[in-house]
Formats: sequence, structure tokens, C-alpha cells
Amino acid sequence: MTSVVISGTGLYTPSQAISNQELVISFNQWAEDWNQQHAQEIAEGRQAAQPLSDPAFIEKASGIQSRYVMDKAGILDPQRMKPFLAERSNDQPSIQAEMAVAAAQEALQQAGLSADQIDLVIVACSNLQRAYPAVAIEVQQQLGTSGYAFDMNVACSSATFGIQTGVNAIQAGQARRVLMVNPEICTAHLNFRDRDSHFIFGDACTAVILEDADLAQAAEQFEVFSSKLMTQFSNNIRNNAGFLNRCDEAQAQASDKLFKQEGRKVFKEVCPMVAEMIVQQLAQEALEPQQLSRLWLHQANLSMNQLISKRVLGREATAQEAPVILDRYANTSSAGSIIAFHLHRDDLATGAIGVICSFGAGYSAGCLLVRKRALS
Repeated sequence: MTSVVISGTGLYTPSQAISNQELVISFNQWAEDWNQQHAQEIAEGRQAAQPLSDPAFIEKASGIQSRYVMDKAGILDPQRMKPFLAERSNDQPSIQAEMAVAAAQEALQQAGLSADQIDLVIVACSNLQRAYPAVAIEVQQQLGTSGYAFDMNVACSSATFGIQTGVNAIQAGQARRVLMVNPEICTAHLNFRDRDSHFIFGDACTAVILEDADLAQAAEQFEVFSSKLMTQFSNNIRNNAGFLNRCDEAQAQASDKLFKQEGRKVFKEVCPMVAEMIVQQLAQEALEPQQLSRLWLHQANLSMNQLISKRVLGREATAQEAPVILDRYANTSSAGSIIAFHLHRDDLATGAIGVICSFGAGYSAGCLLVRKRALS
């Protein structure tokens, strides 16, 4: 079996950021205006008043302190409360392609490769800008890669599923080098008028280079030596936006066309499922949890990550063992675990083992065991 390594990663971070305090000011202004406009209905008990938010509630509920966004002004405008991202002509690069190219260029530099050495481009993310042509084919054209390209969506697990898809392509002989990118514009599908979720998401893009280990020349390489993917249907995280929405005008703008979740149910059901998945995968490889040097977990919620890592390790994980980036990036869907891997791996010794783990809507979950490779 061909050995496949991660030889480079890249990260695109938007230039704008929103603090919890800024987000709360905007939300509360909208809520107070709404309550004033519906004062009579509220007084008569025909409407419930919109509750106010506060920074302490957000940080306690999620561990998030700030988030990077593609458009700050539109989100913070109480009359709009969504990013303004102008539609581009067909002759202009798409927003997601631009993000992907920026992240890819850093990953290529780390791997010591030029774009024309890439045989396959995979764009894997929760929301795609259009149905077709594939954003991945646009990225292929923008970068000048060879071979083929396609898009895929497994919600928050898109990156781990995308990496394993790239590994499979290399091991099947269909590609020698793969670029997998995750351009996530999560703020565009977030309901900023929902107190329970208006703070959850941020925007970012990550990139991963996968290579046949015999070809890789990068100074730092991580072998992907084991993978486990799973899905289990659940309505607890859902977004009903799609091309059929226009066929029922009465429901086209309903709140379910944006991100919705039953947070408590997700926490209760997903945490034990993911922890057990990691432990089982380690056992299949004759490894003990104590042999893990790092857990690069999906960055959805601090309490979820703490509980999962504790169940896997049998104790509280240190900040080094289970690094957190959601305090400043928030939940960036599929990009989260890759951001953690990108920013928190350089200190690992040769032979160190870690798990890149995702979990989210579907339910979907993906675990990749990686080992820092010794280079001659």
C-alpha cells in the first residue's frame, strides 16, 4: 500500500474580525427595536419578547471570544445582519476560489511544490458558492494545476473526508499529489437574529497538500496511516437552503434556510460517539490513548472538545495536547481542525502520533491518525 503524507498546509484568514462585544451591541439593538415594534403583541402574550445577548453568555456557552469575517459592516448593521458580498461577473474569480488560492499558495510553498505538480484539486466545505461549474475546477484553472478537480460536501467533516478521498486517489494511482481546500464562508448561512447561535461561526479557508511519500521533499511531513469515517442521519443540525426553495415561494425565506441546531441534543449525542470512535480506531491500530501526542479536534465548542479529549485520554487534556483556536476563529466548520493542525504541530518530535478529528451535521465524523515522519 502506497504511503501518503501531508507535506504542506495553508491558511487564509480574512482581514476583518468581530469581537463578542461588537456582535452583542448589534444583536441587542436589533432585539430592542423588534421588541418595541411588537410591544402590543408581547404585552398581550401573542409574541415572546426577543431576549438580549451578552459577551459573558457567549464565552461561557462556546469559548468563543472573536471571529474573522469576510464582511464586518453588513453583519453588524442591525437593519441587515448578514455579510454583504457583492455578486461577481462570470469573468471574475469567485470569492471561494480566491480564498482557496490564497491558502493553497502557502501549502504549496511549505511542500516545496509548484501548482503544475498537483494532479487533483478537491474543494471540500459546508456551503458551495454555486452548483456548477465546480469551484474546484475554477481553483484548478486559477492555480494552473493539472489532472482533474471536483467539489464535495460533508458539512463540518468535509476536510477529513476530503483528505481521505485524496489519500484514496493517490493509493489507487489516480494522482500523485492532491490539493484539498476548505473555503468556509460560514457567516453567510448564519442567522444573526438567533440569540442561541448568532455568535457561533467565523470565516476562513485551509489547504492541505497530500503526496505519495516516495515523492515528498518537504521539511516536515505527517504520514496519514489510519482513517475512520462515519455518518449517521440526524436532524439536529440542519440547513434546508437549496435550489428547490424557489419552487415554494411561501417557504423560500423561512428560518430553516439558514443554520439551525438543537445544541443540547448535539452535545449529548455527538461527544460520546466521537470519543468512542477515536478510542476504537486507536485499538484497531494496537495503540493506547496515552500514545497520542496531539488531538486536533473540530473547533465547534470548547466544552465539546474538553469532554471528548477527556473521554479519550481518561483525564483532562493540556492546552498543548488538545489545542484550541475557536477562541479567536470561532467555528469555521470543516476548516477548524485543519487550522488547529496548521498552527499547532511544529513542536512535535519525530514519530509523534496525533488525530485530526471532525464531527458535525449529518451526523458525520472523521478521524485521521497521523505520524510525524522521520526524514533521512
